[in-house]
Amino acid sequence: MKCPFCGFADSKVVDSRPTDEDLSIRRRRECLSCGKRFTTYETVEKTPVLVVKRDKSRQAFDRDKLLRGLMRACEKRPISMETLEKVVSNIETRVQGSLDREVTSEQIGEYAMEELKSIDKVAYVRFSSVYRDFKDITSFRDTIAKLLDE
Repeated sequence: MKCPFCGFADSKVVDSRPTDEDLSIRRRRECLSCGKRFTTYETVEKTPVLVVKRDKSRQAFDRDKLLRGLMRACEKRPISMETLEKVVSNIETRVQGSLDREVTSEQIGEYAMEELKSIDKVAYVRFSSVYRDFKDITSFRDTIAKLLDE
């Protein structure tokens, strides 16, 4: 690590600890040339994943957008924000863990419905009605019938 004070290319780690969120490591370093100390942060580099939309356009995966969609589906339902954050983290882990650098919006929707199905049936039906673009009451009835059969 290059010293920010003198530019020397070598330093030693004096102290190392995780940050509050455990998403990175804070390191105190000491320059081997001038002896001054400085702080660096080490984080895991995530390879960006592109979401392929229905119209074949592509955009970067956005966990906040997914969270907003789930929040809309769970409006006025007894589901905590912590639970929704966990759902989004589970989906993000699945997306990041795949070997593909592109994932379809349909696949993300399927992951979300899998998660919602085990949490809240009403939220599941709400989410699937938007995701599957229900055109009439028959689509709702079929989805609810499938839920009741399971």
